Amino acid sequence: MAEKRDYYEVLGLQKGASDDEIKKAFRKMAMKYHPDRNPGDKEAEEKFKEVNEAYGVLSDADKKSKYDRFGHAGVDPNAGFGGGGFGGFGGSGGFDDIFDIFGNMFGGGGGFGGGSARRNGPKKGRDLQKAITIEFEEAAFGTKKEISINKYVKCSTCNGEGNAPGTEKKTCANCGGTGQVHTVQRTPFGQFQSTGPCPECGGKGTVIETPCPDCSGSGRVRKTIKINVDIPAGVDNDSVIPIRGQGEPGENGGPNGDLYVVITVKPHKVFRRERDNLYLDIPITFNQAALGDEITVPTLDGKVSYKVPAGTQPNTVFRLKGKGMKNVRSGRMGDLYVKAVLEVPTKLNAKQKKVIEDMGKAVDHKCYQKKSSFAEKMKELFK
Repeated sequence: MAEKRDYYEVLGLQKGASDDEIKKAFRKMAMKYHPDRNPGDKEAEEKFKEVNEAYGVLSDADKKSKYDRFGHAGVDPNAGFGGGGFGGFGGSGGFDDIFDIFGNMFGGGGGFGGGSARRNGPKKGRDLQKAITIEFEEAAFGTKKEISINKYVKCSTCNGEGNAPGTEKKTCANCGGTGQVHTVQRTPFGQFQSTGPCPECGGKGTVIETPCPDCSGSGRVRKTIKINVDIPAGVDNDSVIPIRGQGEPGENGGPNGDLYVVITVKPHKVFRRERDNLYLDIPITFNQAALGDEITVPTLDGKVSYKVPAGTQPNTVFRLKGKGMKNVRSGRMGDLYVKAVLEVPTKLNAKQKKVIEDMGKAVDHKCYQKKSSFAEKMKELFK
């Protein structure tokens, strides 16, 4: 088996990366290699599994600490550190063999205890990921979605046991039910004993003589199932919704993996979002800006009236408190920021041009504060 890559390297990070950096890198890599985006691409599928496994360790403070100290051995469930990969992809293996060798050297007879129990112990099922796209309004108010996902599920015929109904598993004759076999190696330093999984039963301790006809002894079958997802108000692009227990089945009585739903939100035709706040540009005419006016402002809740004060300057921004997006965690509402964009009229006829010219002559230049200030600066500059 090929040696595992460093988890930080898998996510394109340096050791010591922050939680936010790990999360951001995971989302980017998971979307890149997601099976839905790479149908039939076995290499992408393996990359996707590798990315999920790396994130499962580095996103967990306890597992990350052990990985930083001991490497892959620190999160290998077979190594006795109490770790575990993301979704049951398995550990690096081999650490028990080291314990067995030293145990026999010093008369332990079986290493540091329990290699067989660890190999035959419960293992969590593989975690899965599903990407979905929702409308902007659905993100704002929350929604329910029914998604379809093709995955392995527990075989209902044998209840996940693997053997045909009415039959029983047999104790493996090769290992006597321990799931392990011992080998002796002769070296210049003496004789060493190591322990590994039994090749006959795969380390399970039992063999199936009459496999289940529906799952061929694997204890699981592949099906497309439908799952209802509650999407809370305020989700944004790359939000992840975990659905516990909806991954693939565990092994040896272990729990199911989890399903992670990754959200993509379609852009809105009018609003621009930045975190919990919304931004909107509204064109206003010269007379509205100069004289003031009551304008209609669209919000997520409907239309509201807003009084533009007289003398409003171009690109002035008004704040409508509480008219933004809902924060998923705190429930606090963001704000809506409205920019007044001055629109200069075009395609004027002669009569309209004359009116504007007369207005320009009638309005005292002192009414233009910025223009007057600039004129004074010009005088000082060219004295």
